[in-house]
Amino acid sequence: MNAPSHRRKPRPAPDGRPLNTASRGPLLRRIARKLEVRAIGLVPEYFNPAEGLRAAVAVGAPLVLVLASGLYGLGWSIFAAFWTCLCVGPGSGRSQRRLLGAFVVLGSVIAFAGSWLAFWGPTAALVAGPLLVFLSILLPARVANANLLATLLAVVAVVAVGFPLPMHQALIEALSFLLGAGWAYALIHGLWRIDPHAPLDLAVRAVVARLADMAADLVGTGEGPHRDAQWHRAHGEHRRAVRLALERLGALLPLHADETPERLAPFLRAQEAAETVFSALIALDHAFILQSGPAHERLAVARTFHGGLEAWRRMPRSFRTETGVIDRWLRLVERRRERLRGALVSGCLRALGQALATLKQSGPAAMPQAPRPVSSRAAFRQALRQATGVLLVYIAARAFHLGYPYWGSMAVVVVLQKGTRITWMRAMERICGSLLGGMGAAALLHVAYPVPLLAGLCVVLAALAIALRSVNYTSFVVFLTVLFVTVTALLHPGEGIATARIADNTLGSLVALLSVLAVWPERRPRLRATLKTALQANRAYLDAVENRAPFAQVHAARRAAGLASIELEMALHDLGSTVQRLRHRAPEDLADLTALRLVAGQAAAAWHERLADLPR
Repeated sequence: MNAPSHRRKPRPAPDGRPLNTASRGPLLRRIARKLEVRAIGLVPEYFNPAEGLRAAVAVGAPLVLVLASGLYGLGWSIFAAFWTCLCVGPGSGRSQRRLLGAFVVLGSVIAFAGSWLAFWGPTAALVAGPLLVFLSILLPARVANANLLATLLAVVAVVAVGFPLPMHQALIEALSFLLGAGWAYALIHGLWRIDPHAPLDLAVRAVVARLADMAADLVGTGEGPHRDAQWHRAHGEHRRAVRLALERLGALLPLHADETPERLAPFLRAQEAAETVFSALIALDHAFILQSGPAHERLAVARTFHGGLEAWRRMPRSFRTETGVIDRWLRLVERRRERLRGALVSGCLRALGQALATLKQSGPAAMPQAPRPVSSRAAFRQALRQATGVLLVYIAARAFHLGYPYWGSMAVVVVLQKGTRITWMRAMERICGSLLGGMGAAALLHVAYPVPLLAGLCVVLAALAIALRSVNYTSFVVFLTVLFVTVTALLHPGEGIATARIADNTLGSLVALLSVLAVWPERRPRLRATLKTALQANRAYLDAVENRAPFAQVHAARRAAGLASIELEMALHDLGSTVQRLRHRAPEDLADLTALRLVAGQAAAAWHERLADLPR
């Protein structure tokens, strides 16, 4: 609902700039919140043009060399360079160098083995493909943060099997891979280094942007009724968006656990500050829903939160260097607190001040625990699923005479994840992305363009694919499909390449979904059990606040309630949960969801009322 027309004009920020508090966030973030209801990730803040430009150089150099020299046998260097750029995952510089070096060496070995073993005949290829995929997934399992490495090694394996060659030619193919991957490695870790903390900075800004959107929505509500006062399909969408953004940030921080505490401290404190602000916004949101306290006080506090968060979002990465901006906001928060009568809104502003003060702190922070390697059981299950899926694609390729079966087996490898939910959504997104990209590639290749123009387009496509890979999987697949189809048409001209890409990716995605459901399926708690657990955790948080428990106990209860709520949000989009809801939409589930968000709001409100009573 729009704010009333008689609403006062918002005051400018302490730095003199006006605050556009009527905005509820850019269009892309509004779309992202809608998509997250359907478990489709869209994080526009994760767009990384620096990585895209570097990938363009990495792919462009071997592409120009191959086309100019006519040595199409070295075409593998183009794909190797792209895969090496894709292998750069989040983590410290040390772990990135170790994992990327392993990909360069092991990928060259696998490229030779797959191509040479497949040369011995169709039956040998039928055995070699699943076997190499099984080993690619299983062998790096004891290395922390090696999931991306294992997946890309399996991709190299299935593509190599798709190009059966005698020993001397297989060696040339492996050498081509080594040259392309080695060149990309030298570019990434020598000639064009990008700060490994960039993903952390993007993740922090994504959290702050979603917190700002939540505050802006409260400002937009004004003195009218809150739309979450009654249940609706997008109920609590802001809370869901922030929780998922915090989960993404929390998953990245342990990957940097081998760094010095001083280097990671700004991001750890930003996480702490964001969680403090989120708890306060939940309390303020609860006050808007119940319309408790004077409306003008609620609105003034919401505007202050929005302005403070927008100022935070504009700060550089090392947030405490902007002490002047933070100090001005701290003084503004304190002045507005002095004019408030309500305990709840006063406690919310105090929490905002505490969060901003946290950003100013110096010195090391408590480091997160380093990620543990996956268990042997989990690694074996994933390897078995991947190998089974690849085998099924090979069988289907023979039965239906598919022209590029390695595209289908590649789809199995990248779509089939450890969880059913993410596999399900990846399958749907890959099918949609392949369809859109294949249609675009077919239209592009329908017109005869000069080779230099197509080569330049491939460089642009490589840049866009890498820059968008963390933003949204569908958009990544669209550009990836056009890139691979165009490069294939340049190196190995033929008819129906785009159509084959669509068909093979659809087959592989469906086989991946079948494998995760049928091969050693995971036993996850039912949705109702997860809902009950989250409700109990939030009630425990409320009890801890109402019983005046020590601060450490309240914070632990709040953390447990937040984790349980995140687990529930993830479970709500699980394939099994969706099937359950389609078969039987239980009214008690809806009642429990409503009760959960009410209890979470009550707990946050009670805590911030208690916070307001503390001596200054």
